[in-house]
Amino acid sequence: MPAQSLGHVVVLGGGVAGLLAAHVLARHAERVTVVERDHPGAGPAPRPGVPQSRHTHVLLTSGIDALDALLPGLPDEVRAAGGPRLDIPGDVGVWQGGQWVNRRNPSRPVLTASRPLFEHVLRERVLSGPGIEVLASTEVVGLTGDPGAVTGVVLRERGEQARPTGLAADLVVDATGRSSRLPRWWAELGGGAVEEDLLETGRAYATCVFESDDAPPQDIGGFYLVPEAGQPLGAIVLPAEGDRWMVTLSGPRGQAPPADVAGFVDFARLLPHDAPHKWLSTARAVGRPSGYRHTANRRRRWDRALRRTTGLLVVGDALSAFNPVYGQGLSVSALNAVALRDALDRSGEVSRWQRAVLRSGAGAWVVATGADSPMPGAEGGALRSGPVEGVLNRYLARVRDRVPGDPVVCAAFRDVLFLLAPPTSLLTTPGVLRRALLSPVVPTPPDLPTR
Repeated sequence: MPAQSLGHVVVLGGGVAGLLAAHVLARHAERVTVVERDHPGAGPAPRPGVPQSRHTHVLLTSGIDALDALLPGLPDEVRAAGGPRLDIPGDVGVWQGGQWVNRRNPSRPVLTASRPLFEHVLRERVLSGPGIEVLASTEVVGLTGDPGAVTGVVLRERGEQARPTGLAADLVVDATGRSSRLPRWWAELGGGAVEEDLLETGRAYATCVFESDDAPPQDIGGFYLVPEAGQPLGAIVLPAEGDRWMVTLSGPRGQAPPADVAGFVDFARLLPHDAPHKWLSTARAVGRPSGYRHTANRRRRWDRALRRTTGLLVVGDALSAFNPVYGQGLSVSALNAVALRDALDRSGEVSRWQRAVLRSGAGAWVVATGADSPMPGAEGGALRSGPVEGVLNRYLARVRDRVPGDPVVCAAFRDVLFLLAPPTSLLTTPGVLRRALLSPVVPTPPDLPTR
């Protein structure tokens, strides 16, 4: 046990970010209380408090590595529970820049278990350890203390007759996600408004679960059709546990995928290649599509608001929320937890922990806002525009055009997307700059790629 003790820690939210934060902080606390609005069942199931729980999720290589560092063997437990593991691009038909990516290019692994299964395995592992208790079916309605020192929360059991009660804490951690109400509670405490970086494209997506007697052809384990400024429709088709397939289709503002099965499948006709639609036309839908429209990139600058505050920390989507179509959320939550673990071992100042957590998601922020800035209708203070950004965007377009047929460029670009390397590596990795500027685009065959 580290010499530093945090006393009583209260974590708001029992999702992935909250569970990982609770696990890390339990090493330093006398006790940890996780406050969760939902009442998780005995097995994996979607939760009302996780609006995205019915949508496709991917744990990137960086997230796999981070989880294994925090909870050794957990990625293997997810696989043992049925969560598929795929190598990208080796196992997936990836369409980018008007071409299929060569499947012989260097690959990295991802896990494609459903969000309920992943969260269930994580919850079982984290709560099996000592020092963590859960208050389920309980919601937080405010903070106690003042802007200099947060001393606890006001909570109530969910129900019409429930009365608010106070819960004292030496540290409150907000892990309530994209819809966090912490900015409002902070203002009520007298803390003022919290600065935000925002980039909104209006993109919407829908997910439907399918079953099929036939896997996609050419030994492909799924599809990923990457949306881009000139081609804004996207598709993700990936296996999940239980011989199911998670299919997510996305479109720009005003072109959301339909919420009925027939319309959903027909929408796939508009994709830049007909392979996903052909496969969907032979598969069987399990239920109706679930839509989602809250895709803005939003970074709340709690690192600035809490410079002189003790007792409050923000992690996960409550701190930095990214356009979900890029599949970064789970991995960033794991990277946040690793950064928090390391910061706790170095310093006893909450403000430094907050800065470390924010920095751990900086690469994902650059990737998501960089991809969304050129999209039609993009708006917000985080929009990248101007002469310098224009030159950079033209360079990145040349990089993306060479990803399908150039293994060196593909590996460097993939490592940035998978949060294994900083975006600046596309300028510093040997050979990438020269190939992007001087080498011609290597075309790949128009048919589905083989290994």
